Amino acid sequence: MQIISTNLGKPTEISWNGKLITTGIYKSPLDTPLLLETENVSGDTIGDPKVHGGIYKACYLFSAEQYPYWKEKYPHLEWNWGMFGENLTVKGLDESQIRVGNIYRLGTALVQITQPREPCFKLGLKFGTQQILKQFIDHGWPGTYVRILEVGKVSSGDTMDLVEESNNPLTTQQFYRLLYDKEKDQSILKLAISNDSLPLHKRERLKKFL
Repeated sequence: MQIISTNLGKPTEISWNGKLITTGIYKSPLDTPLLLETENVSGDTIGDPKVHGGIYKACYLFSAEQYPYWKEKYPHLEWNWGMFGENLTVKGLDESQIRVGNIYRLGTALVQITQPREPCFKLGLKFGTQQILKQFIDHGWPGTYVRILEVGKVSSGDTMDLVEESNNPLTTQQFYRLLYDKEKDQSILKLAISNDSLPLHKRERLKKFL
């Protein structure tokens, strides 16, 4: 896998239900490296720390291969890397193959795959319609957050190389579908609950579906 673009978001005010809120989803490509820190990307904007940033959502990666699909669906938008709010646009990122818990060398940083992105209303505001939330869920290629095991820098052109594959075979895409499926596949559910690379609160919530 290779980094196509490094992206940062400046604080942007948007109106939602009569309130002004700040978001960092409006990201733009950089010519400089990103510093991946323990709980965030240095210099990035996190509008709501309850749902973005933190140990299990320190940096968001999205696949460059998904861009053509969405460009065709929304041709009227002004397109550039970082469109989905990702810090890193990655060539070759395949959620159907990447296991939750895999460890990668990413530039000089060491990262671990944690959880897929669950879209919220801010993506809908950026794309001009809340319909994209269901479309994004149904499409099934959500990108992934990573945990930073070793702080380091990432530049466009750097590679993302597997260091250690998780013993738990749960893939990012399997977990993503599990979150939204009304009927939970019990074998996948058990893999998720036993995967300690996922946040504990998410695993605890899933236990009620056993």
